[in-house]
Amino acid sequence: MQISALIYIIIFVCSSALGAGAGIFIRKKLAESRLEASENVAEKIIADAKKKAEMVEKEAQLQAKDTLYQAKADFDKEMGNKKGELQRLEKRLEQKEENVDRKTNLLDAKEVENSKKERALIEKEKLVAAQDKQYQELVAEEKTRLEKIAHTTSEEAKALLMERMEAEARHEAAKKIKEIEDELREQSVKKAKEVISLAVQRYAGEYVMEKTVSLVNLPNEEMKGRIIGREGRNIRALEAATGVDLIIDDTPEAVILSGFNPVRREVARRALERLISDGRIHPARIEEIVVKIEQEVEASIKEAGEQATFDVGVHGLHPELIKLIGKLKYRTSFAQNVYQHSLEVAFLAGVMASELNLNVKQAKRAGLLHDIGKAVDHEVEGVHATIGADLAKKFGEPAEVVQAIAAHHDEVDVKNILAVLVQAADALSGARPGARREMFETYVKRLEDLEQIANSFTGVEKSYAIQAGREVRIIVHNEKISDEEALMLSKDIARKIEKELNYPGQIKVTVIRETRAVEYAK
Repeated sequence: MQISALIYIIIFVCSSALGAGAGIFIRKKLAESRLEASENVAEKIIADAKKKAEMVEKEAQLQAKDTLYQAKADFDKEMGNKKGELQRLEKRLEQKEENVDRKTNLLDAKEVENSKKERALIEKEKLVAAQDKQYQELVAEEKTRLEKIAHTTSEEAKALLMERMEAEARHEAAKKIKEIEDELREQSVKKAKEVISLAVQRYAGEYVMEKTVSLVNLPNEEMKGRIIGREGRNIRALEAATGVDLIIDDTPEAVILSGFNPVRREVARRALERLISDGRIHPARIEEIVVKIEQEVEASIKEAGEQATFDVGVHGLHPELIKLIGKLKYRTSFAQNVYQHSLEVAFLAGVMASELNLNVKQAKRAGLLHDIGKAVDHEVEGVHATIGADLAKKFGEPAEVVQAIAAHHDEVDVKNILAVLVQAADALSGARPGARREMFETYVKRLEDLEQIANSFTGVEKSYAIQAGREVRIIVHNEKISDEEALMLSKDIARKIEKELNYPGQIKVTVIRETRAVEYAK
């Protein structure tokens, strides 16, 4: 049993050894075949690589040949161009050399000619020097002879001649200056008339006339008794509260309010109308109504000032200045409402400033504020122009505006053109026909005074006040007054009118002198 098992084992071992040897042999054969195939592939790859390398080498050689050929062609072309340029330069140099040779020949010829001319000039110079010496001797002899004849030296004669020439030059210069001044004066007057007429045409404002009294209509005559009250207590309370005088006379169904302060008079008028409509008239009610009306008037004053600044286009004013502008609504000058007058001056000054290419906003500002002093002139001492300038300066207005306000009535010297514009606009607004109203008796008296002043001068034949007293025409005796005296007479009459009369605007004085020559043919 053991032997058989041993035999099986030996058989298994032998068979295993044979199988392993066979496997090794087979694997060897397979490896050899694979190695051979790999070598074949490698040889093929190497062969292909050699072919590609040869092709790349050939292409590189071809490209190098093409590059070399192109470079050679470019070089040949560039060399050809440079050769052509060198040929052109050589040709130009040859031409320049020829020109230089020609110029050299010309210069040589001219040098020879100049040498000849120089010798001729030297000879002429010697001749001229000899003639000049002879001329100087003749001049000296003639000068000595003239000095003996004129009994004066040459220096004295020169001084006399210079003096005469200087006098003539001064005279001619004076004539020229006068011509220039006359021309400038004519042009400036013409330009000023154009600007003023344009300003008047572009602005046509309405005029509001007021008096120092106000009239309140009553529903019936019985209301007068109620206004007076028992023992006059109502009328006294109203006068004490408002500061105005109530005049109750025979005027039917009307009461007159009289007062210097137009604001107080307006408060009294509104309060009286409110009391009449309310029907309850007694001292307590009067005081209550007056307080309410004062508040309403203050509000209306502020609103009027704001409206004025809006209409004119002026912004940035101090609230106190706006309030003072509103107060001007209740002020009058020669019966002309100062509020409307200030608006008109602002518009006129703005129009003239635009025509002269000046600051329009600043001109309107100065025009609106020029009479601001009239809003407080009963409270502060001084003329309204100075008061207004102080107020404008106090509330931060520009120096140009302050100076224009102060100078618009010549209280101070005019220092800028803005003051001149305000003066002109102020005169236009006040002097336009219908701007300021006066009583018929005052108007007639002013015309009579004008004619009387004109007739008081010697040589005056007749005088006529025309154009509502804006002009006075004087006819003089031609045998007593000459043309030059007529000019002086007009100036003298104007000065006397300024001194003796009080009037708004300006008055034109025209002196007329006529000379007639008459002859008869027989």
